[in-house]
Amino acid sequence: MKYVRIGEPGNESPAAFHEGKFYDLRSRFDDIDPAAIPREGIGDVTAFPVLDMIGKRIAPPIPKPSAIVCIGMNYAAHCAESGVEPPAEPVVFYKHPNTIVGCEDEVQIPRGSVKTDWEVELGVVFSKQASYLESEEDAMECVAGFVVANDLSEREFQIERSGGQFAKGKACPTFTPLGPFLVTPDEIADVQNLRMWSDVNGEPRQASNTGDMIFSVAHIIFHMSQFMAFDPGDLLLTGTPEGVALSGRFPYLKAGDVVETGIEDLGHTANPTVQA
Repeated sequence: MKYVRIGEPGNESPAAFHEGKFYDLRSRFDDIDPAAIPREGIGDVTAFPVLDMIGKRIAPPIPKPSAIVCIGMNYAAHCAESGVEPPAEPVVFYKHPNTIVGCEDEVQIPRGSVKTDWEVELGVVFSKQASYLESEEDAMECVAGFVVANDLSEREFQIERSGGQFAKGKACPTFTPLGPFLVTPDEIADVQNLRMWSDVNGEPRQASNTGDMIFSVAHIIFHMSQFMAFDPGDLLLTGTPEGVALSGRFPYLKAGDVVETGIEDLGHTANPTVQA
């Protein structure tokens, strides 16, 4: 099932996407609640009314989570282009939940920024609490679904002005475009074999596969559950592959650019950039 939310901020409503059409789920759900929606979908969605999408906004596919937990340096080729050794354990940092925007919403270049960067990432949304899990198999049972995410980053704020942590460069407004869909696990044959990509103004940037992850999705959830508890609706971002501006191979983003990210079977984002 591909769940989706439609509407302007504060007035989103639940829907489903199936074979090119959007179906209105308001008679079934008040909203897309990752703790309440069935992980296997809701059956035949064609029984629900078809939505006319002209002029309608595709909202973030999940309501604001209580936390966005992010994993850094989790792709082997990205570590290589960044000139760092692959980590022995997952590197973790946080983003502010209010950074989330929709898949076509404007992204703001922060005031004073000259190093705003893109990062396509596989996002994991939790259906139930994950704490002190016993196995990686248990970890995957806590997953409501998967989303495309762009973990935008301001590299000067993150690295040169960090004060020792990443938050300054990660928590700028609009820095986590998501969507368009929350895709349930039954739709994904192998989460560790998904093609992923990013473009800027139609020019290729990243082109990789989730198979290049150093730590698998299941391992990250299992490992992190020994240190923290994920709550239902929380979002986990699992790292980005090579091909970012930090590599020196591409210019950073500027106002007027359009940055796109996509993952096989999950859809894609296409966000125009504006000056904050």
